[in-house]
Amino acid sequence: MSKILIRGAKVLGGEPQDVLIDGGTIAEVGRGLSADGAEVVEADGKVLLPGLVDLHTHLREPGREDSETVLTGTRAAASGGYTAVFAMANTFPVADTAGVVEQVWRLGLEHGYCDVQPIGAVTVGLDGKKLAELGAMHESAAGVTVFSDDGKCVDDAVIMRRALEYVKAFGGVVAQHAQEPRLTEGAQMNEGVVSAELGLGGWPAVAEESVIARDVLLAEHVGSRVHICHLSTAGSVEIVRWAKSRGIQVTAEVTPHHLLLTDELVRTYNPVYKVNPPLRTERDVLALREALADGTIDIVATDHAPHPHEDKDCEWAAAAMGMVGLETALSVVQETMVETGLLDWAGVADRMSLTPARIGQATGHGRPVSAGEPANLTLVDTAYRGQVDPAGFASRSRNTPYAGRALPGRVTHTWLRGKATLVDGKLT
Repeated sequence: MSKILIRGAKVLGGEPQDVLIDGGTIAEVGRGLSADGAEVVEADGKVLLPGLVDLHTHLREPGREDSETVLTGTRAAASGGYTAVFAMANTFPVADTAGVVEQVWRLGLEHGYCDVQPIGAVTVGLDGKKLAELGAMHESAAGVTVFSDDGKCVDDAVIMRRALEYVKAFGGVVAQHAQEPRLTEGAQMNEGVVSAELGLGGWPAVAEESVIARDVLLAEHVGSRVHICHLSTAGSVEIVRWAKSRGIQVTAEVTPHHLLLTDELVRTYNPVYKVNPPLRTERDVLALREALADGTIDIVATDHAPHPHEDKDCEWAAAAMGMVGLETALSVVQETMVETGLLDWAGVADRMSLTPARIGQATGHGRPVSAGEPANLTLVDTAYRGQVDPAGFASRSRNTPYAGRALPGRVTHTWLRGKATLVDGKLT
């Protein structure tokens, strides 16, 4: 593997330095570095971050390759600066056995754009009735450590307790999609002023908050780890903050779209804004930003949810829920967190690389940009400004809420163990 010299990069947003990559490892970080025969990348003050890690991605394969595949999804990930993604279990067949998770894991190895760590289902077929083969998935070649029925809530308290007890044995974590099903029957959007005016079925905040409250108490009782997927309300923030103050082992994520968009957009009836959990109010958005800044919310996760155009280009009630997010996540975080002064780039690296890698036990990812560490890196032109054009996405799907919207920042280079997967904004 050839040597690569990244010259003049702002490591974590600091003063410009040079970074020398040799054989998949960071060999040296400093000023005025040189290396005979090295490929030189002139960073010109761009920000260098550890490769991003997404703890919540839907790659759809096997079964829904019309939406996304492991290949197209990991190409989208590399375009967005990611070197590792965790693939959710709601595939067809469901990733509830060692065989299916190994299939997804091996496809990631084969394609080579980023590491793919499968998430195993908590229950067989995501039906919430019987625990899946958690131990077998953990002991498989895929080494599953995170389990989730995402897309559905594990609403049975006994099943959730048993899952927390089971994963405790090997240090795993249960990632909960917090949605009380009875409280969200027929729900189409956030319950509030806008839903009342539009006459759409409301999705109350308490449907999320009640499940989170139950699960942090279960995690405390069992002494196990619970992770809250796509937290979206100010009330949920307060529950997680309280749980952490008690020493409960809870972590939480927020999506980029919940940091930026509100339920006012639903007035357009454009199904691109239909998502689970729904877009909330401006008050919720501001609470989520503050919570991400102060560490109550641990990480940003995309909940990248690709859908073919026929599942979105229809009337609101019939449309599928979800948005693509891998290729725009960092730009949204720059706009909502960095340019507002809530986070610096070191904080972004923590929330989008170091901490998600720690929660998911992604070996070799989320490491410091220093000598001896794996060369999983992303270079960001933070001065860039441009409109989002879905036609240029690497993802197979185009259901982005940002089409035509001006967002800051652009990933120009991504390296996976020293191998370039993105160069000058183009996939290798």
